Amino acid sequence: MSLFLGIEIGGTKLQLVLGSHESSTSQLHGKDQSLLTSATTQWRVAERLRFAVSKEEGAVGIRRHIEQSIQSIVQKNKITAIGVGFGGPVDWQTGTICCSHQIEGWSEFPIAEWLASMTDAPVFVDNDANVAAFGEALQGAGVGYDPLFYVTMGSGVGGGLVSNGIIYHGAKPGESEIGHVRLDKTGRIVEESCSGWAVDRKIRKMILENPNSSLARLIGVSQGNEAGFLKSALEANDSIAQEILDETAEDLAFGLSHVVHLFHPEIIVLGGGLSLVGEPLRAAVTHHLDRFVMRAFSPRPIIALAKLGEDAVPIGALECARIHH
Repeated sequence: MSLFLGIEIGGTKLQLVLGSHESSTSQLHGKDQSLLTSATTQWRVAERLRFAVSKEEGAVGIRRHIEQSIQSIVQKNKITAIGVGFGGPVDWQTGTICCSHQIEGWSEFPIAEWLASMTDAPVFVDNDANVAAFGEALQGAGVGYDPLFYVTMGSGVGGGLVSNGIIYHGAKPGESEIGHVRLDKTGRIVEESCSGWAVDRKIRKMILENPNSSLARLIGVSQGNEAGFLKSALEANDSIAQEILDETAEDLAFGLSHVVHLFHPEIIVLGGGLSLVGEPLRAAVTHHLDRFVMRAFSPRPIIALAKLGEDAVPIGALECARIHH
């Protein structure tokens, strides 16, 4: 039985998932042998580890968690191959990280070589949004659609394009960086308006100006992850929350209109923490995208919410490891 390791390295979290692609789990070591996600019946978990990322500890702290976790895993299991989804641009051909826009200490780090030295297993490394796009295309909301474009709205904004079952790569380090698409001539980019952190800033500003709003009352004295309260405020018909949602969706739709005009994907999947706002976000992006896409491109792409949730990157990483080993 083959065991694959999927690793997600982001700006706020680190996940390691050891999975089997076979239906039997009788030989797996580990406490959690449940299905990785209800959306798929192909992967079963032998072990799942998750850590919060400390920005202060930087890449050194993340690598320490990875090394300790892998040492524990390889004592009990033989890893067939490893897939990594990294939150930043990478050289996928050499397995080298170019840099991280959120965490210091990753520039030019040879992560594939480093992981292979600890496991004696082949390693496939790609940008986390590319990997999540691959997961959604093969196991999630994008099954049956081609091409698929995936946008993740978390600590930053990233994108990935999958066509004919293959991740699109441009020239090095050519990821589908939707987050850095300009929204106007001043240089304002999608990430500055549509990331989770950007929405947090919008909310903090708005609740200072509107302290009696439902959104302000829901947040109370909480600090950080203010965007996590947006869904509840929308359900309470809070006008401030609706204003923030509409502004964010309009900016995102404008950025995505460039993707549509360049690639005309059949489906666009919205993922990342901000996508947990759910149907109101999907509907708002759909509404605004219609305004920005030329009529000749009708019907415009389907806008869907990610089906795999926080498992999109781990599943995509497992699939990358399975296919490329």
